[in-house]
Amino acid sequence: MAVPLKYNLRNLVARKASTGMTAFVIGLVVAVFLCVLALVQGVTRTLSVTASTRNVLAMRVGSQAEMQSVITRDQAEQMQSMSGPERNAAGRSYVSPELISLINVQREDGKTFSNVQVRGMAPIGMEIRPGVRIIDGRMFTAGTNEAIVSKNLSKRFASMKVGDTLKTGSFRWVIVGLFDAQGSAYESEIWTDVHDLQQQTKRNIYSSVFVRLPDPDAANSFIETIKGDQRLKLEGKTERKYYDEQMITGAPIKALAFIVGLFTAIGASFGAMNTMYAQVSARTREIGTLRALGFSRRSILTSFVLEALMLSLVGGALGLVFTFLVFNLFLTKPTGTMNFRTFSEVLFNFRLTSSLIAGGIVFSLGMGLFGGFFPAARAARLKITSALREV
Repeated sequence: MAVPLKYNLRNLVARKASTGMTAFVIGLVVAVFLCVLALVQGVTRTLSVTASTRNVLAMRVGSQAEMQSVITRDQAEQMQSMSGPERNAAGRSYVSPELISLINVQREDGKTFSNVQVRGMAPIGMEIRPGVRIIDGRMFTAGTNEAIVSKNLSKRFASMKVGDTLKTGSFRWVIVGLFDAQGSAYESEIWTDVHDLQQQTKRNIYSSVFVRLPDPDAANSFIETIKGDQRLKLEGKTERKYYDEQMITGAPIKALAFIVGLFTAIGASFGAMNTMYAQVSARTREIGTLRALGFSRRSILTSFVLEALMLSLVGGALGLVFTFLVFNLFLTKPTGTMNFRTFSEVLFNFRLTSSLIAGGIVFSLGMGLFGGFFPAARAARLKITSALREV
């Protein structure tokens, strides 16, 4: 015979103080857990979204990032003359020699600075990235020291609104447009004409050559062609593979998420366990009465575990409320982390997905199960005569 579920519901309502405090603690833990995982999800999406297996980045052999690569003009021109790349309606090959540089820019708060990556590209470079579009202003004009920036950069850094002049050291750019890169790594970059950037940096080289192929098979074939050409001495990677390798940036954040999640979960589980132990102690005679009425030890165990799960479910729901409040009040702007391969800031937004929400509820139920099982087992082991004699 099972203990009626309304018995557990009535007990939770009757003990408002202990129920409320335990649910509050579990809710805080779930909120921290979700915020940390939303941070990891944001970084992961930034370095993976829109990365194509059709696009190939050619860099110097052994380079881990574009910033570390050097490609000469002769090498770039040779790649532009190769067969295989897709062509636009005007018959031009989708090949863009590009230069990467770093500038130190003041944040919007006016107090701190951070490194931002500047990408100099050929005019066709925008066409190669169909996932990027201008949302305000216009595309830069070659030879005029104009630039476009991502919408996220414009929110995080000073002098990056349309019409502003960005000044840093000897660099000068007029911001003529904002672009949306669908949350990809390009959201962390300033784009300008490659020849303008070469003149400003006094570097007559490129960092990479970006090539768009008709399909993934053609991309793999093109990579093999680059590898086999001893005159080039370059190596190619698909855009997807390149940004997968950049995911090393997110490793410390993932480790932090695991540590924070583990220790907060242990703390909350012990809090739930203490609450359930206190409830078992306070209801000893009640448990004895249930046993005397014919309820089995298994029924008592199941009843108290269910009560703990109900308590944790309330805490999980409360945690979701806390998380939504944090996202709507405090995490409304993009944030960033350092990419130690490029030494520039990678911008991302916290991402609270439906799978994370479901995971938060499962996480809270797991804490309730762990925290409620041992007190429930103690309740089930109580002898009827001893329990009924308790005052």
